[in-house]
Amino acid sequence: MEVQAHRRYLPVVVLLLLLIQRGLGQNEWLNSSTEWTALLDLRSSLGLRGKDWPIKDNPCSAWTGVKCKAGRVVGITVSGLRRTQSGRLSPRFAVDALANFTSLVSFNASGFLLPGSIPDWFGQSLVELQVLDLRSSSIVGPIPSSLGSLSKLTDLYLSGNSLTGIMPSAIGQLSHLSVLDLSRNLLTGSVPPIISSLNNLTRLELASNFLSGPIPPGISTLNKLQLLDLSDNSLTSSVPSELGNLTELLVLDLGKNALTGALPVDLRRLRNLEKMYIGDNGLEGPLPANFFGSLAQLEILVLRGNKLDGRLNHDLLSHPKLKFFDVSNNNFTGSLPSFVPNSMAVFNFSNNFLYGHLNLPLELHGSIDLSGNYFQGVVVNMSHNAILRGNCLNMEPDQRNFEDCSLFYSGRTLIFEGFKKGNPDELERGHVRNNRLKFIMVGLFGGLGFVVIVVFILVVLSKFCGKGKANKRGKANVGPVPDGDSPSLPKGPVYFAGLGDSFTYEQMLHSTGNFSKDNLIKHGHSGDLYKGFLEGGLPVVIKKVNMQYLKNETYSLELDFFSKVSHMRLVPFLGHCFEREDEKLLVYKCMPNGDLVNCLQNISSSEDDNVQSLDWIIRLKIAIGAAEALSYLHHECNPPLVHRDIQASSILLDDKFEVRLGSLSEACVLDGDQHQNVFTRLRRKPHSSEQCSSGSSPASCSQDIYCFGKVLLELVTGKLGISKEEDATTKEWLEHTLSNISIHDKELVTKIVDPSLMIDDDLLEEVWAMSIIAKSCLNPKPSRRPLMRYILKALENPLKVVREESCSSGRLRTTSSRRSWSAAFHGSWRHSSSDVNRETGSGSKQGGRISSHGSCGYDFSSSHKRLSNEIVPEPEEFREVERQY
Repeated sequence: MEVQAHRRYLPVVVLLLLLIQRGLGQNEWLNSSTEWTALLDLRSSLGLRGKDWPIKDNPCSAWTGVKCKAGRVVGITVSGLRRTQSGRLSPRFAVDALANFTSLVSFNASGFLLPGSIPDWFGQSLVELQVLDLRSSSIVGPIPSSLGSLSKLTDLYLSGNSLTGIMPSAIGQLSHLSVLDLSRNLLTGSVPPIISSLNNLTRLELASNFLSGPIPPGISTLNKLQLLDLSDNSLTSSVPSELGNLTELLVLDLGKNALTGALPVDLRRLRNLEKMYIGDNGLEGPLPANFFGSLAQLEILVLRGNKLDGRLNHDLLSHPKLKFFDVSNNNFTGSLPSFVPNSMAVFNFSNNFLYGHLNLPLELHGSIDLSGNYFQGVVVNMSHNAILRGNCLNMEPDQRNFEDCSLFYSGRTLIFEGFKKGNPDELERGHVRNNRLKFIMVGLFGGLGFVVIVVFILVVLSKFCGKGKANKRGKANVGPVPDGDSPSLPKGPVYFAGLGDSFTYEQMLHSTGNFSKDNLIKHGHSGDLYKGFLEGGLPVVIKKVNMQYLKNETYSLELDFFSKVSHMRLVPFLGHCFEREDEKLLVYKCMPNGDLVNCLQNISSSEDDNVQSLDWIIRLKIAIGAAEALSYLHHECNPPLVHRDIQASSILLDDKFEVRLGSLSEACVLDGDQHQNVFTRLRRKPHSSEQCSSGSSPASCSQDIYCFGKVLLELVTGKLGISKEEDATTKEWLEHTLSNISIHDKELVTKIVDPSLMIDDDLLEEVWAMSIIAKSCLNPKPSRRPLMRYILKALENPLKVVREESCSSGRLRTTSSRRSWSAAFHGSWRHSSSDVNRETGSGSKQGGRISSHGSCGYDFSSSHKRLSNEIVPEPEEFREVERQY
């Protein structure tokens, strides 16, 4: 009771102190005991740290994020603030104290977790509110209609949450609203026409919801609108021609919907438009004549994935400000007009029906993708920035076959000149055709002769040996003689997943809509990937391997892999279709969240700083899942397997962000392994430079670990493409990034952390730990990189990597007090092949155990005893890594 009584008088005491401060010259002070009490309640309910909101200091001048005016609180920002431990354990939408701030103008909790729903009283009590920012705050439930009562509201940010239900029509009452951002939620229903009454709106963002129905033509009355983003919904009908009235519009994004019809001619009135995205819809017909002449400010135009046809416009391609132009996966036809592109412009014309002779621009400094068309002849002005595969060109690799090209040109009453004598691919195919019969006959008769001889020898030997054994057993009466007494190698676990179901080609056509361009996911290095649905609605991904382009039998190697290896961390293989000679189809279960690239690219591709990122808990979960998959391949398979294509696009994610490792067509047995005969059909390739892209990396576990280290850096920094590329720019970025990772300085890592991540002290330590693990994986010396099983253990216990354990955790320590779990995963460096050579002179075995990186640390003996330094080495190990950067 005494404590409660003292608490009642606390605001009065504090106010007296504030009055004293005012007399001493303090600029701003709080003169409302009600608001002071409300601040204390808010501090307690949100679990804010005393360091940010110190109870003994003036809130108006010393509390982070609190802004006062005339002795009243007018602004509260908790975005970026850290919680106490108890606050982190039980975050909730506990902001009832806000109702006491009758002068509050702004409340910003962007990125601050507030699980729960928005209360109705928001619109009834916060009558002065002008800015409400609750982006990425884990809010659920519907948008309360009471928000329509906030008559002074100018900015409403609710994106990146899990809001459900329909958009309330009451939003149309917010006549002063300038920004409305409801993107990346779970909203359903249609776009309410009453939005057209928001005459002061400059930004309308409703992307990535489940909105349906047509686009309301009334939006065209919002004459101040500068950004309209309705992408990634299920909007139907045609694009309203009335949108051409939005003359102040800078960005128009209608991509990833189900819009149909022609591209409205009236859109050419958008004279200030800089970016237009209407890709991945069902638009049809040609581009309107003189459509882009009035769009003088246009820099980005994306029309990919539609059904547009006709010829490309010369004036459009020579647009003075155009920097990015993508019309891939449409039905454009005719020749490519000559044009002079803007400097460093990017053009994508792939997968259309363009044909004729090709003259590339002499001044092409950017890049141009012309793949998947029907251009013929010889490229006159060859550019190293041009992609030309899948055409009918002479002297170029990876072109279509003669039959496809001839059929295309004859169907249009055009002349196909054919492949001239100098085409190396055509010469090779002709040579193969001329000698195929010869090889078949020689192989057939030679094989038959060999079989006859072997059978004759076996019959003779079996009769001779049978008599000898029978006589010997009869005389000695010692029982049966063993078949042989030579010891066999110990067998490791072998898992048989089978080859899955056998599908018909008709099923595959029906599943993918005849392999429609709308269902094309991407062009993979081992085949094109299509999305589809099996009977019963099961979503799948189908890999279409074109045997004309891929001469090696990658599909059979992948089947070998799945027939011998099975693990929950590998992408589920469902079946195959081998009915056609020229195409082989492999069927996998579809992963709802795509790959890691898809989950991170919104951050890198969007110019909006407010795009929601994967939170740290999910990123750590992804890292652990990928490490589990690689640890299985390296340490549990017999013989050990190497993935050889570890990058962000290989890490697939299911609906719960559980990892399913994909891109398995490059997997092979570890080079030099003594059990290589077990996987005789898995491919081997020569060693080359350290790269992570498929087909060029050596078959070594240390290379997988190097590439995995780059994936970890992508998770920490949000920087895309690092695990895919190995160019000079990437190396320079890696050098700069690694210089900011030190086991001695936690704060240094904040310079490289993804700015979209909201992390507190504990999470920062986990980020720091993952950065340290990544740096150890990227050690320039392959023999000094940790084994994957140590990496997995470190990721599962990240805080132990960077924290010194107390004496109570002595089980993790040895005799030296300087040793800590923080360097445990570096202990494997002591057992590289080079180290073993120095210590034992053998380079292959030590104490009856194979311990080099050459075998991925796989133990083929029954002994599992380890040296103490392997479990807990000296922390000096990591200091050596830092000295190398």
